[in-house]
Amino acid sequence: MLIASNAPLSLSQANTRAGQPPVHIAAVATAYPPHCFTQREALTAAGRIFGHAPELMERMASAYGNAGVQTRYSCVPLAWYGAPHGWPERARLYEKHALALLTEAGNKALMTAGVPAKDVAATVTVSSTGISTPSLDSLLQGPLGLSPSTQRLPVFGLGCAGGAIGLARASAMARAMPGRWILFLCVELCGLTFRAGDDSKQNIIATAIFGDGAAAVLLRAGGTDEGRASRARVHAWSEHTWPETRDIMGWRVEDDGLGVIFSRSIPQLVRTKLRPVTDAFLRDCGLAQEDLAGLIVHPGGEKVLEALEGAYGLAPGGLVHARAVLAERGNMSAVTVLAVLERTLAAGDKGPHLMTALGPGFSAAACLLDLG
Repeated sequence: MLIASNAPLSLSQANTRAGQPPVHIAAVATAYPPHCFTQREALTAAGRIFGHAPELMERMASAYGNAGVQTRYSCVPLAWYGAPHGWPERARLYEKHALALLTEAGNKALMTAGVPAKDVAATVTVSSTGISTPSLDSLLQGPLGLSPSTQRLPVFGLGCAGGAIGLARASAMARAMPGRWILFLCVELCGLTFRAGDDSKQNIIATAIFGDGAAAVLLRAGGTDEGRASRARVHAWSEHTWPETRDIMGWRVEDDGLGVIFSRSIPQLVRTKLRPVTDAFLRDCGLAQEDLAGLIVHPGGEKVLEALEGAYGLAPGGLVHARAVLAERGNMSAVTVLAVLERTLAAGDKGPHLMTALGPGFSAAACLLDLG
């Protein structure tokens, strides 16, 4: 990780939002579905599914060993992936399992902080791997015990950037409602988007990296006991969308589901374009890269991690927590960076950290956090 400078640093002074209080994170929790499979099991299953194209699988097999993933969790058993599935089935599975995982993660966060669900003033719910109307947040009112007056903000389409952007939206809502609890919820069921009839390289790569999971973050700005259970503080956030990059990452709407889009140019974009954007954000906050104690990043995959380490001048393997989450859980889209945050907090890391994630747009999201 990065080493903070010896100079004393006050993030409250560095915060460019004059007069704006930090947003206190009281709890971060994750939840995972019951089915777990190894990378070898995933490769074996992919070999069966794409057995009609042996030359393609032979060329793509190395992707499983080079992805940085060892195990992943799925809301459906491995056998499910070998059969065709339409929109109605995918939608039913998405709603069922998303609600179960969000309920588990949300309850964990509330219990950890000792906050009754009825005290939650608003929710921000991020997901891009399924569609539900009424939205997931309204369906969680009963399972979580939320008040009927809880304000709701469902957000779709942020992709892998959704963890960082969602945290920023929840933090902005917390500042707009000082002293009130905000529950940020995030769920991605990436496996449900897999289409067995799609022989594209992107679809096969997706089987090598994607997993399912959910996360919840409970936060608040202000309050008489605001620092009592503060695990971390969110001080500032920003976004940057590069022009004419819509084809870099996203979904195609197909007859039988969502078709994955991601470009092989992503690692190069990370290596050459991300650092100037986050350096500018830090300058706006009165900081430099050297003032940080560490990075909390969405890992994407092994090549993206290598690009991130190169861009930020870290030794190979330096993004320890991000690599561990990728290895144990895979790429869970928006949930992943929140799992990295949870792991970073559990490790006892302290000080100023930069959270970054990239997603459709093509966009970069950044949050400035102070841990400990």
